[in-house]
Amino acid sequence: MESNLKVLLVSDDEVIHNQILNAMSGSYSVQLIESRDVVREMNREDRDIVIFVQPDTDIAVESIEYIKSVSPTTLVMFIAKSSDFSQLRSITKAGASEFFVYPEEHSLFISRIPAIFQSYEANKSKQTETLSSFTRGRGQIFSIFSGNGGSGKSNLASAFAQTIKVESTAEVILIDLNLQFGGLETLMAIESNRSIADLMPVVSELNESHIRNVSQKLESSKLEVLISPCDAETAEKITEDFVAKLLRTCRRSFDFVIVDLPSYMNNHVVTALEESDRIFYVLTPDTPSLKVLKQFEELSVRLGIELPSRTSIILNKTSKDNEVQVKDIKNVLRFPLAATVRLDNKGLQPFLNKGEPIRKTAKERRLIPFAKDVKKWGLSVLE
Repeated sequence: MESNLKVLLVSDDEVIHNQILNAMSGSYSVQLIESRDVVREMNREDRDIVIFVQPDTDIAVESIEYIKSVSPTTLVMFIAKSSDFSQLRSITKAGASEFFVYPEEHSLFISRIPAIFQSYEANKSKQTETLSSFTRGRGQIFSIFSGNGGSGKSNLASAFAQTIKVESTAEVILIDLNLQFGGLETLMAIESNRSIADLMPVVSELNESHIRNVSQKLESSKLEVLISPCDAETAEKITEDFVAKLLRTCRRSFDFVIVDLPSYMNNHVVTALEESDRIFYVLTPDTPSLKVLKQFEELSVRLGIELPSRTSIILNKTSKDNEVQVKDIKNVLRFPLAATVRLDNKGLQPFLNKGEPIRKTAKERRLIPFAKDVKKWGLSVLE
């Protein structure tokens, strides 16, 4: 029977991590990542135990310090490749609780795992209670993406963010990562000279105050919106490191971060997808959209983006007049269907043309069919 502990194995050494995985298989569920991905994974989800194999580069101390800063209750076990007292002192000072030398102490490490893990489980609840008043919750990043232009992705992202905001007390921010052309500022009639690009000069010290000074707050729902610079030249100056830092800072400052992505793949999009807790792929009920979805899957595999555990489908523009119906789509999808949204040109167009938010308050009497379907989707996420 597998333990419920969330175990993260950080290793760049194939020989060592294969031996560890073989020894732990059947007893513990272990996720393997490379040392360069530590920050991203720790921002995405809390881990109970991190087994850190000494990397070739000198980033171990910094990485362990970061792990303990974002998740103080995490137990860090370090596996060194040589006996070095100064390294032991640095690693222990950084926050590692256990230190083993490979290969001399490999058998000792494997034999001690059950006792260490049981001890951690026994103390886990006590540690959580002690630290609960000192640590801040970690928000979730939801990316809305589609390989098809005209899928209604931006409309859905906008309405989804508004719905989560008005139907809960959560802090929500909507980010437009279509850096070249934007779109959300038009949908919401936002007129401002401030955009994501204004955060670039303070990226090294980026915090919640900087983000709130640049974002726009909708008067009706109090939703924070970070708009695009809508400029191709500026977009070229924005790096994937900036995007990662922005999303990680938003995660620490907001309960939900909704990201509207453009309908193509570049470094910014790949970074956002990798940082996301969930990816909602917007699909329309037609054969060309299904073909593009398959191409997106294949490209993601080549790029090493983990899709199966995080991706859900939003089927947009459904209608009884469509040749391809929902039941036909379900039979060919490899990802779960999170929501279906009806085609609602008559109800939706007045909002789009006027730049009015589709959701303003929690108890609106007359919601258009589009808004009702998005509300159902939003509430399912909040459950």
